[in-house]
Amino acid sequence: MIIPYEFGVTMNVQEFIERLKELTEKKYLQCIQCGTCGGSCPYGMYTPYTPRRMILAIRMGLIEDIIKSNAHWLCTSCQLCSSRCPSRIPITDGIIPALRELTLLEGNPPEELSMALMNIMRYGNPFKESPRKRGDWVKELDFEVPLMLKKKKADVLFIPECFGAYHRRCKQATKALAKVMKILEIDFAILGHEERCIGDHTRLCGEFGLFEDLIEKNLKVFKKYEFNKIVTHDAHAFNALKNFYPQYGLNKPVLHHSQLLYEHLEGLKPLFTELDYTVAFHDSCYLGRKNGIYEEPREVIKAIPGVKLVEFKRNRENALCCGAGGGGIWLDSVIREYVKERPAEERVKEAKLVGADVIVTGCILDIPMFEDAMKVTGLEGEIVVKDLAELVLEAIEGGG
Repeated sequence: MIIPYEFGVTMNVQEFIERLKELTEKKYLQCIQCGTCGGSCPYGMYTPYTPRRMILAIRMGLIEDIIKSNAHWLCTSCQLCSSRCPSRIPITDGIIPALRELTLLEGNPPEELSMALMNIMRYGNPFKESPRKRGDWVKELDFEVPLMLKKKKADVLFIPECFGAYHRRCKQATKALAKVMKILEIDFAILGHEERCIGDHTRLCGEFGLFEDLIEKNLKVFKKYEFNKIVTHDAHAFNALKNFYPQYGLNKPVLHHSQLLYEHLEGLKPLFTELDYTVAFHDSCYLGRKNGIYEEPREVIKAIPGVKLVEFKRNRENALCCGAGGGGIWLDSVIREYVKERPAEERVKEAKLVGADVIVTGCILDIPMFEDAMKVTGLEGEIVVKDLAELVLEAIEGGG
């Protein structure tokens, strides 16, 4: 059941504590107050409550103080605190969503986030666009992308997700991946208007009712068709489909597009032409830290003749977040109130320092975050942002 948070349903302190115990399997009680989480947090120097302080405040019954501080909305769900926690406390997947759920139930979410969640509930996407327009990106291609509704069965079910289907810039990455799959003669199809938001951001924002509703509706559509695997270029959609949907009955393999491209690398190599780029690969939080995919995209990049791969100073499990995760892409006004420099702005400066002229990403949400950051930092025109599929397609087509 979807929680009608706009009507101010309330949760008492004891109910919150029970919810916290459920989401963290009582591990939050094991916090040793070491401070590793706060030292790891991209916003640790700005937030009034680091995860360590949040846990201490919860133990002292000062939950309302955390809520009033907006500290829980500053979290980008980057997983750094959780991955480094010596007590293995699920801060990102447990404590932060529990605090956010409480805020939603009290009827006080940030306005941008409230609108995004409402749009997802009503339209199946955060952009308030008609579901019938979800597949319109295929009209910009010079070949037909099959609909599952007509095709009924395919080897690959391609999930573009909301940004990949609707966002003007992200659609370019979607079309690039579709073109590469066409060149590789991969048998794929899309759901078009039948697809809804996969929902990982709704979970991380504490809207568990909406997340479960999206899972139920998406799985109902999946079951109508025959396919062998799911492929997506959205790292958050990949995370939800791989780690949460199976709990509700999904029994198909889920691949990130970097894994798919790596599987077909021997077939791609003869097609590649030389590109004169110095590339830094950004390890997206939900591709790398959360799901351990580090080498496949790098191997694809290194296979392209002429491309020099350099590493960010912070890479792999220590990579800096772009700031879009956990609903961060809808929380810019809240973040700007507290933060002087966003993580994406730090990240593009880091790319400049290591000599990269191209940032290659493994998640489509990185693209608008980094392109916006380059405008703010004055690096627009000096560094280009490309999805991995865009770089691969450019190598196949002979460069810009």
